[in-house]
Amino acid sequence: MRFTDEHRLLRDAVRDLVEREINPHVDEWEAARSFPAHALFKIFGRAGYLGITKPHAYGGMELDWSYAMVMAEALGHARCGAVPMAIGVQTDMCTPALARFGSDELKREFLAPSIAGDLVGSIGVSESVAGSDVAAIKTTAVKDGGDYVVRGEKMWITNGIQADWMCCLVNTSDDPPHRNKSLIVVPLDAPGVERSTKLEKLGMWASDTAQIFFDGVRVPQRYRIGDEGMGFTYQMMQFQEERLWGAANVLTALEDLIQDTIDYARQRRAFGRAILDNQVVHFRLAELQTEIEALRSLVYRATELLVAGDDVTLLASMAKLKAGRLARQVSDACLQYWGGQGYMWESPVARAYRDCRLMSIGGGADEVMLSIICKHQGTLPGTGG
Repeated sequence: MRFTDEHRLLRDAVRDLVEREINPHVDEWEAARSFPAHALFKIFGRAGYLGITKPHAYGGMELDWSYAMVMAEALGHARCGAVPMAIGVQTDMCTPALARFGSDELKREFLAPSIAGDLVGSIGVSESVAGSDVAAIKTTAVKDGGDYVVRGEKMWITNGIQADWMCCLVNTSDDPPHRNKSLIVVPLDAPGVERSTKLEKLGMWASDTAQIFFDGVRVPQRYRIGDEGMGFTYQMMQFQEERLWGAANVLTALEDLIQDTIDYARQRRAFGRAILDNQVVHFRLAELQTEIEALRSLVYRATELLVAGDDVTLLASMAKLKAGRLARQVSDACLQYWGGQGYMWESPVARAYRDCRLMSIGGGADEVMLSIICKHQGTLPGTGG
């Protein structure tokens, strides 16, 4: 991908903001199992970073997605995975369909203040009975007068405790599973919305996560995003950006982890020499750095094609799969070279080990990515020639 001066300026500016507004507070936010989303998003909103690809009319920069990728990569310098993930939900997971298909009225009510950092958004797809199998969701929205009445629940909702609204995938008809779904905006202060207490997770501690219940929640039909019955299609489009965003974000996080490990292994000594001086150690770190660079090439190629308007389902799935696998390999290898200190709960490499594990689950598990790849290859049952 050809980088312009504008790409480089954005990268450096986002990294500076990460170092100034996120990293000094990470330990505190991790301990609290939450970060102040409204305050931090307002800082990012004032800088313009919550609407990089969004239209000028709603406060965005209206740049192409290569700039969103640059931001995702720069956010990887945060010393935890949780806060970048929460920002990514706001920019590239709950707002793309709203920006593309929402009415002007709906975008002024929810997109514009989300770009400004005045509202915190969330994405509601997964349920306790339907994670990777999106078509199996049970939440319904039934028409009643000019409203939808929503019943059901959404699980593992990032920003779930603090969010003001949700881009929610619901069943709006009895049609087949891929044609009966719609995306609607659900204000999370509406009567009938109930949030669980914060869910305790293996990692990503600074990001608050909740289960959210809908008991007869009335939502105006004008809060539907785009056409009724197109929700599954719209969500699959959002997934492509989400998956590429996650793969881009992990690149710098893994590079920083390798550099931290090099610094630690150079200082840590065993049997009369630095751990880093063992060939098995420095060769392994060199190999992993090479794998990161190969992943970067895949992400950049997919980004170029996305910007050109091509379907990147296959490449985005490959990037997501590779990012999840590589994140596990890098964090595991680095923890090993930190030895006993790496196994300590508070060590940065242990945090990375916990945080990285989500990459192979969230936004589509590895097995779903493999199924998508196989479908494109024609190797799934029923897809061959």
